Amino acid sequence: MTTKAFDIRPPATGTHVPLVVDSPHSGTTYPADFDAAVPVTRLREGEDTFVDELYADAPAAGATLIAARFPRVYVDPNRSLLDIDASLLSSPWPGPAIPSRKTELGIGLIWRLLDTGEAIYARKLTVDEVKHRIVEYHQPYQRAVKKALDEAHGHFGAVWHLDVHSMPAVSSKISEEGPGKSRPDFVLGDRDGTTCEAAFTQFVARTLEGMGYVVKLNDPYKGVELVRAFSDPAAGRHSLQVEVNRRLYMDERTREKGPGFEKLRANLARLLQAVAQYAAEHVPHDHHHHHHHDHDHDHHHHDHHDHGHGHHHDHEH
Repeated sequence: MTTKAFDIRPPATGTHVPLVVDSPHSGTTYPADFDAAVPVTRLREGEDTFVDELYADAPAAGATLIAARFPRVYVDPNRSLLDIDASLLSSPWPGPAIPSRKTELGIGLIWRLLDTGEAIYARKLTVDEVKHRIVEYHQPYQRAVKKALDEAHGHFGAVWHLDVHSMPAVSSKISEEGPGKSRPDFVLGDRDGTTCEAAFTQFVARTLEGMGYVVKLNDPYKGVELVRAFSDPAAGRHSLQVEVNRRLYMDERTREKGPGFEKLRANLARLLQAVAQYAAEHVPHDHHHHHHHDHDHDHHHHDHHDHGHGHHHDHEH
């Protein structure tokens, strides 16, 4: 199913496992009302371009794949609704606002700066404009991810979630660690062990290392909103952010696929199969034969409707 905000691909027929993959930053459709002061070629530097394609084999592995269609610089679906940058607005924000460290860096809910530190707008944004971006793009995307996670959890009693991204080969001015630092092949982020069981993070790390990749944990990326808001490891909700180095699959200057694209996609297909198998093997025992019984269909009434909506908002490190 494709909407203005996102594209969702269900598991291939007969292969359903409790795995959801979401790509929040690979969108390339720039809304007409963006009205930025810099050309689209520069805005595109914020994209995790082609990440949705790198993980296109998720449905074949039995997973649900969700990908944003809009660009993150327009409104970032991996941010809290509270992460409002007041300096961008022409009038005061009417609701609660708790700007995070990301907003300080200029990359909050609505980005103010490019990676280079250059201003994206030559104007202030109206409250209505920001609300439009939230209501039409940010919220539908986050709702789609939450719904897919809730449905899998209701059906299987547990769910595993990969929030997938790509990172520049070298850090920039707005990076937490300062400019000019080169990145490993992969960075896995579980917000210092809080968004999924440690065994899952380790399993993904070992699987990637077994393919010859260099993997780091929570350095420099720990994970932001999508892994925070909907995870609850004690309740069987495991979310892990996966960052892949762009040099492995694209030319960051031209934004074209590089010679390594197909190899990386094939390796990620292997990762997806491995994670799908892990998820299938780790569901609670009374759910293993869910298709033989219907006694477990009341589980979806125990939704955490208010889980993680800013009640315990914590700043990114």
